[in-house]
Amino acid sequence: MEPEFLYDLLQLPKGVEPPAEEELSKGGKKKYLPPTSRKDPKFEELQKVLMEWINATLLPEHIVVRSLEEDMFDGLILHHLFQRLAALKLEAEDIALTATSQKHKLTVVLEAVNRSLQLEERQAKWSVETIFNKDLLSTLHLLVALAKRFQPDLSLPTNVQVEVISIESTKSGLKSEKLVEQLTEYTTDKDQPPKDVFDELFKLAPEKVNAVKEAIVNFVNQKLDRLGLSVQNLDTQFADGVILLLLIGQLEGFFLHLKEFYLTPNSPAEMLHNVTLALELLKDEGLLSCPVSPEDIVNKDAKSTLRVLYGLFCKHTQKAHRDRTPRGAPN
Repeated sequence: MEPEFLYDLLQLPKGVEPPAEEELSKGGKKKYLPPTSRKDPKFEELQKVLMEWINATLLPEHIVVRSLEEDMFDGLILHHLFQRLAALKLEAEDIALTATSQKHKLTVVLEAVNRSLQLEERQAKWSVETIFNKDLLSTLHLLVALAKRFQPDLSLPTNVQVEVISIESTKSGLKSEKLVEQLTEYTTDKDQPPKDVFDELFKLAPEKVNAVKEAIVNFVNQKLDRLGLSVQNLDTQFADGVILLLLIGQLEGFFLHLKEFYLTPNSPAEMLHNVTLALELLKDEGLLSCPVSPEDIVNKDAKSTLRVLYGLFCKHTQKAHRDRTPRGAPN
């Protein structure tokens, strides 16, 4: 990948170097926040709410946070915050001056946090390395998790999501991809969305997931055949919303003008537009039994994609069965 392309992709100001290949180990990934994402109003609001919460919590200790990016990395404030929230004492030195001692302190704090949140290290959206390197996304994920665990009544802005650039080091060089990072829940209230059949399917019978996918893919391809389209990979081909909108139009008799959606979306924002429109149509038709985040579809979440298609599958397979059943025949 050419350096000039990385400058354009990451929207880096002059004088700021894009990542070099040697900065990432082979197969390593790193996420970057472009300036447009940093200036997103809801993203800025989330940081403000979290800073005010931290400062109110640590007021008795006369600790003031002015920047989540610059003030949290060494573990000092996280140490005080977690001790006060969890009402316990951690065996870690109060003042750590060297990078080695700061990392050790941060490790002790994050291990205690993960135990409290009942998370394994691989499940957490943060790590010692990302927090210590002042990764704002990781820091926000950590603070949101702490707020939800210890102060669930804290009014965090809902559905905070930003566009990020993921850079991966591959054998052929640096590979970039635009992604949507979800920081707070997609919900209109504080209640968790109810579990549905797919929560149970993925949890209790994962071996049956492929059979369900195969049945739905066969159904989709039957309906899309007249448009000359086909689906091979259910997990990825619905991410931009185009096939989903065309499928809904075929099944529900909708005519969508090309001005209403992006037939060849070129960015996550355009993909989000398509998927959001599709979910609104399904909701209007009563075909969404469980809330689905459009960002999850764009980010190729298999469970969310199945939820969306399952409503269409059930309605139209049942309709086809009724149409084939002679009138007056017993159920």
